[in-house]
Amino acid sequence: MKKEMLYSGKAKTIYKTDDPEKLISEFRDSLTAFDGKKKSEAANKGYFNAQISKKLFEMLEEEGIPTHYLGMLSENEMLVRAVDIIPIEVIPRNIAAGSITRKYPIEEGTVFKIPVIVLDYKSDEYGDPMMNEDIAVAMGIATYEETAQIRAMALKVNEILVKYLDEKGFLLPDFKLEFGRVDDRIVVADEISCDTCRLWDKSTGQSMDKDIFRFDKGDLSRAYEEVARRIVPEIFE
Repeated sequence: MKKEMLYSGKAKTIYKTDDPEKLISEFRDSLTAFDGKKKSEAANKGYFNAQISKKLFEMLEEEGIPTHYLGMLSENEMLVRAVDIIPIEVIPRNIAAGSITRKYPIEEGTVFKIPVIVLDYKSDEYGDPMMNEDIAVAMGIATYEETAQIRAMALKVNEILVKYLDEKGFLLPDFKLEFGRVDDRIVVADEISCDTCRLWDKSTGQSMDKDIFRFDKGDLSRAYEEVARRIVPEIFE
């Protein structure tokens, strides 16, 4: 049973349940970009992201990647394990795009021969600065063993998603992962959706993700719907 709100983020609201080990993650239609400086709403965004995340979490579980996902309670409410979130955003990069092309002399569209794993400290206050394993250990965020495990898991998730999304007609330049601790295990948490992935249509190169909102590229709801049609066609039947 849904109880009081625990936390309201940029795009999801987390609620307590009768079981302290389980939470409800409600996906909202809210849109934010540039550390919350740009805000809006998009019809059905929460629904599409919830259904896409459901599908991808289930696929990762089948591939042996533990996640916080437990099931769906409604079209946009996900039951998840309560985890101790590690405040590190882990970004596997396959094709150069976004901030890496602004901060380094790397041309957009450059295909990396080996995926690049970027670690950012998850903090709006500090602007999500890039960090490394030594900084994570110095801050007491994670141990060397945990960061090594997180890196290995991120690479495996990347391998699975690149192959799967390619079959659905998408390129995956990069995406964001978050991890948490539960029962002495590291698990994938948060969400994997159009909000957290940079997706390009293989045929047209068109953005099919939140960059549409960031840079006013078109109709975000329509793009998210198209992604959902390819990944979870059953919800349209």
